[in-house]
Amino acid sequence: MTADTGRNLEFIDPALVTRVTSIGGGPIGGGWTAHFLARGYDVTSYLHSEAEIEGFHDIINTAWISLEALGLAKGATKDRLTITTDMATAVKGAQFIQESAPEILELKQALYQQLGELVPEDVVISSSTSGLTMTEIQARCASPSRTVVGHPFNPPYLLPLVEIVGGDKSAKAATDWAHAFYEIAGKAPLVLNKEIPGFIATRLQEALWREALHMVANGEATPDQIDTALINGPAPRMAIFGQCMAFHIACGEGGMATNLDQFGPSLKLPWTRLEAPELTKELRDRMVDGCNDIASGRHFTELAADRDRGIVGVLKAISTNNEVRRKS
Repeated sequence: MTADTGRNLEFIDPALVTRVTSIGGGPIGGGWTAHFLARGYDVTSYLHSEAEIEGFHDIINTAWISLEALGLAKGATKDRLTITTDMATAVKGAQFIQESAPEILELKQALYQQLGELVPEDVVISSSTSGLTMTEIQARCASPSRTVVGHPFNPPYLLPLVEIVGGDKSAKAATDWAHAFYEIAGKAPLVLNKEIPGFIATRLQEALWREALHMVANGEATPDQIDTALINGPAPRMAIFGQCMAFHIACGEGGMATNLDQFGPSLKLPWTRLEAPELTKELRDRMVDGCNDIASGRHFTELAADRDRGIVGVLKAISTNNEVRRKS
């Protein structure tokens, strides 16, 4: 949801942005920083404490392996990173701000109140929030019209999706600008029609998660069986065509009409029968033990490296497929 606030907002040409500020030292903030560095931007990162610096560098160094495999932009280097624990220093001269602070509403509201005082009104501020709305976040900001949500998918240095939506006091010009900037910055931006809980991609992911929890809770499947089914079944197909087009193509010449006319009535029960299961200690332990069995003692960093190598391969395949489509 965006509004025309009456302000004549004049933002910098997105193609001319060279300096980005990233707020937050966790996996999302660090992931965004790595992405922007790989695209050739000068990045200033704000961390809450100097104690976060070593771990922050670990996130970026891990990301850089995959980013190099995908190909860095001209002039991209980790040397273009500046780290500070002073907010005023962090935002000075910024032409775009990506905020990835903890998901605590009071903290976010106080932060946006501070940013509203420090940052010129012609600079777009975008939040990585996954669970809060911009209407809530911008409540205490003196210049909310330039604030938007830019929700990434984890890891943000690899997965292209950014879901963009404004709040009640956001200007359409700000969401339009964010869409253009993210596209130039190598992302796949998607502007939502309105503010909705969980955005689009996370809601789809949560539907899978709900089904997985039910199957584990009922003893119908283990975490390993569920992941094996996804990896070798729907996931590769969805990576190329998504969900709707996968079903459209699956029914031949009749397309989605055949799918819904033939299978829709029989699918009403699976569509409607399940609510979120109660997270009992037994269910919690089954999920934890099952995932630990799959990990087989491998450290998080090793698992993340395996994940990233696989994602790089998938992204390259998607890119090749899209190129073939454009030429045909």
